[in-house]
Amino acid sequence: MVGRASLQHSKSGKVAMAKPRERVAVERVSAARPMELPELDRLIHERIRLGIVSALATNESLSFNDLKRILKTTDGNLSVHARKLEEAQYIACAKFFEGRVPRTEYRLTTPGRRALARYLDQMEEWIRVTRDE
Repeated sequence: MVGRASLQHSKSGKVAMAKPRERVAVERVSAARPMELPELDRLIHERIRLGIVSALATNESLSFNDLKRILKTTDGNLSVHARKLEEAQYIACAKFFEGRVPRTEYRLTTPGRRALARYLDQMEEWIRVTRDE
């Protein structure tokens, strides 16, 4: 402050009068803190993949056609997303013939079930933090 005496804090915590014409730096602390949200599992977070693991979490197994009907998606879209989950070992795929008709069945694996539980915990934390703000 120019021309006026002001308060100055020393390292020891004592307050002393600053000399006139001496500028005192004031550190401002923002009242708002940045939100700290958990990192979401990007593999599950995509809509179709979340639908696949959620549907399989509530069923012992589902066929390719069951999943396609439930998720209202195309063969190609479901196939690509199921393959990503299978590569991550979140789901297991069994292919077989029923008579002369090929069938594909999917089931949620133990690592997939754990990943879904973690994802749901993360989403619940996002919701809690968002509502608390």
